[in-house]
Amino acid sequence: MAHELYTRTNQKIYFAGLALEQLAQAAQGTSMNAAALQQAGREAVLFHLYGALLGLCHEIAGFYHLPDTRAPRAEAYLNEQVLAQAANPELAELVELLQSRDSWLVRLLAAYSALYEPPRALREIKRDVTTPLIAAVNLDEPEPEPGLDGVTLEQWRQHLKQLAVRFRDGLSEC
Repeated sequence: MAHELYTRTNQKIYFAGLALEQLAQAAQGTSMNAAALQQAGREAVLFHLYGALLGLCHEIAGFYHLPDTRAPRAEAYLNEQVLAQAANPELAELVELLQSRDSWLVRLLAAYSALYEPPRALREIKRDVTTPLIAAVNLDEPEPEPGLDGVTLEQWRQHLKQLAVRFRDGLSEC
């Protein structure tokens, strides 16, 4: 692999595509661990999509010679302070996407950070004292995380891919 910044971004976008293929195969599977395979697939896609975003931030930071070109988190680049230090249209577009609370980038970052949260049970207030203390739970059907189906993840991958191509066209020195 060449030691250019764009190669890491390309690699992560490609790996996200491979993980999406595995997720689709797991969704069609009927094995006992199909739910676990689907969850692992979703997490792998999110991991690689975040890596692609970070790689894209590294590309931009390298091109504009920002002070910190090796930050380990994409959020280090996606804020007003970095934009004020070195204004550029690429980071400005990413920061603008983050300021729109319903954008795909906000949802991607939220889903990625949720990977590191401990699981939480929903708390329900008991209103009827005759309700049993132990509730039956069906373990056969997995509960997919809302909005994290293969279609949504593929859309996020395509958005990142299109951004990378468009940004690279603008970053090319003539």
